[in-house]
Parts: sequence; structure tokens; C-alpha cells
Amino acid sequence: MNQEEINQEEIEDKDLANNEGEQEEQNIENKEVEKDSEALIQKEKDKFLRLFAEFENYKKRTSKERLELFKTANQELMTVLLPILDDFDRGLTEIKKAKDKGLLKGMELINSKLRNTLQQQGLKEMEVKEGDDFDADIHEAISQVPAPSPKLKGKIVDVTEKGYTLGDKIIRFPKVVIGQ
Repeated sequence: MNQEEINQEEIEDKDLANNEGEQEEQNIENKEVEKDSEALIQKEKDKFLRLFAEFENYKKRTSKERLELFKTANQELMTVLLPILDDFDRGLTEIKKAKDKGLLKGMELINSKLRNTLQQQGLKEMEVKEGDDFDADIHEAISQVPAPSPKLKGKIVDVTEKGYTLGDKIIRFPKVVIGQ
């Protein structure tokens, strides 16, 4: 081999070594780009999942709020009708004293029809009677009187005004008198 061929071979070896070095650098760069791409994809995937979960929570919350609104949409109307129901009860009590059977029967029919209609809309009368334990969360004490018997101390002695619920919500607390 002559000098030119040896030089040519050395140049080719250097080029081959350079190409291998460049290829190795390029492989390293490709791996780094792949890692960056995978990290970016993972980041975007996480962002998407969070957004999706947030949207699902939003849908659930709005559905719940919508149901709650439908349940209590009539609350204002029902609240206005409650004094009328009280007047109806007082009127029926007075008609019973008069002992007019025809009038009493007619008023009872109207009363039951009104109450059934309101009940279909979700209005319920709270069951409170004398002798029940007083609970400040669901009763409104308007007065305290000396207890007629020792077992009525701290208990309800009289119910002056009925309480009502609309769905699960109390729209008027029963007004009660409790014994001391």
C-alpha cells in the first residue's frame, strides 16, 4: 500500500468513526426527544383527565342543583298558603261547634282536596303532639309554662301552629309551648 491509499483509509476510518459518533449523538438526542415527548404526552393526558373529571363533577353538581330547585320551586307559594291552611283548620273547628253537618261535610271535602293537592306537590305536615321531646332544631318554642305534670317538664305541652316540610326542607317550624 502506498501512502495515498493509507491516507485514504485513515480518512475513511475517521469518517466512519465520525459517522458512528454522530449517529450515537443523534441516538442520544432522539432518546431525549422521545423522553420529552413522552413527558409532554403524559402531562397532556393528565391535564385531559383532570379536565374530564372536573366536567363530570360540574354535571353532577348542576344536576343536583336542578333537582333541588325543582323540589323547592314551589316553596314561596307554599309558604304563602300555610296561613290559609291554618285558617281552614280554625274554621273547621268552629263549624264543628255549630253542628251543621252539611256545611261541615262540604268544608271537610274542600279541605281534604286542598291538602291532597299540596301533598302531591311535596308539602307535608310535621307530626308534633303533646308530650313529645322538645328539639330546638325542629321546633320553635314560643312560650314556657309550668308543666301540668312532672313528666311534661322539658316536653311539648301545646302546639300553637303546625310545622310543614317541602321535600326534606322545613319551610315552617312548628310553634310549641314547652313545660318548665
